[in-house]
Amino acid sequence: MTINSFEKGGDGGGPSECDEQYHSNNERIVALSTRWYNNGHRCLKYINIYYRNRSVRAKVVDECDSNDGCNDDIVDASNAVWVALQVSRSEWGETQITWSDA
Repeated sequence: MTINSFEKGGDGGGPSECDEQYHSNNERIVALSTRWYNNGHRCLKYINIYYRNRSVRAKVVDECDSNDGCNDDIVDASNAVWVALQVSRSEWGETQITWSDA
């Protein structure tokens, strides 16, 4: 899992693919790598993210495009997801998780 800003002017770039909107980093939202994004089939649906003994539900709002340098196995998550999973601030940026469709 990597960290991303979904707000206007944030490092996520333009508006989200699924709804052409910017989103608050206080929302539990993610962008999925191209393969997992599945041509938008997961748009606005929820996934469960598992980190250590914790889990959180987050909404898919965007694609993390492999053509823009995103690896093919990325869940790019807002700050709210990191906070909800209680990931130590020293680990923010990139950490190992698993996930499933909700």
